[in-house]
Amino acid sequence: MKTLKDVISLKFKTSESEGVIFHGEGQQGDYITLELKKAKLVLSLNLGSNQLGSIYGHTSVVTGSLLDDHHWHSIAIERHGRNINLTLDRHTQHFRTNGEFDYLDLDYEITFGGMPFSGKPSSNSRKNFKGCMESINYNGNNITDLAKRKKLEPSNVGNLSFSCVEPHTVPVFFNATSFLEVPGRPSQDVFSVSFLFRTWNPQGLLVFSSFADDLGNVEVDINEGKVSVHINVSQVKKNHIDISS
Repeated sequence: MKTLKDVISLKFKTSESEGVIFHGEGQQGDYITLELKKAKLVLSLNLGSNQLGSIYGHTSVVTGSLLDDHHWHSIAIERHGRNINLTLDRHTQHFRTNGEFDYLDLDYEITFGGMPFSGKPSSNSRKNFKGCMESINYNGNNITDLAKRKKLEPSNVGNLSFSCVEPHTVPVFFNATSFLEVPGRPSQDVFSVSFLFRTWNPQGLLVFSSFADDLGNVEVDINEGKVSVHINVSQVKKNHIDISS
């Protein structure tokens, strides 16, 4: 499948910061990949590199941030030869690909939501997309509708459902003077806590808990933008353990 023009559009929402949104590649080294990396959108494509290496066609563009907020985001990619318009939530970036080739030659299928394992290191290290997509259109074809009706060529792999289940999570907002206190259980000698957080502040206390019988405490905080864990143990002599990201 060799094309001079391509138009790809879709909407997505996810709470994951990593994942392949779509991918396609060809036998001549051409490829196009749209994925989330660190909650940013990354478009990578190559319209061809020659065997001597004097023409290197790889191009990568990054846009957006905090796209793992579980809100709907819209994407549109319009390509005419080496000229690309990448639109994310109505913000458009214009750029030209590297190299000298104009056609995108994809011999294999284009996949949405992940990429098939090809034995290449690049495919093995990438995560599949986890979340919801809708209004998937590829060069005039409504992929979502075709997949749902099991018409034409699209095929489903894995556990796909044609509904978007909302996560049962309730966020809590803290200001500079607020905190949430949870009663402890003196009869238990195991401390376990897990949570997700997002903040713009480089300093702050996340979790603090004192051990029973004045045996010490554990503290999780943000210091200069890094997460640190401090464990103070008071027995015959004091022990202090610090772990930071």
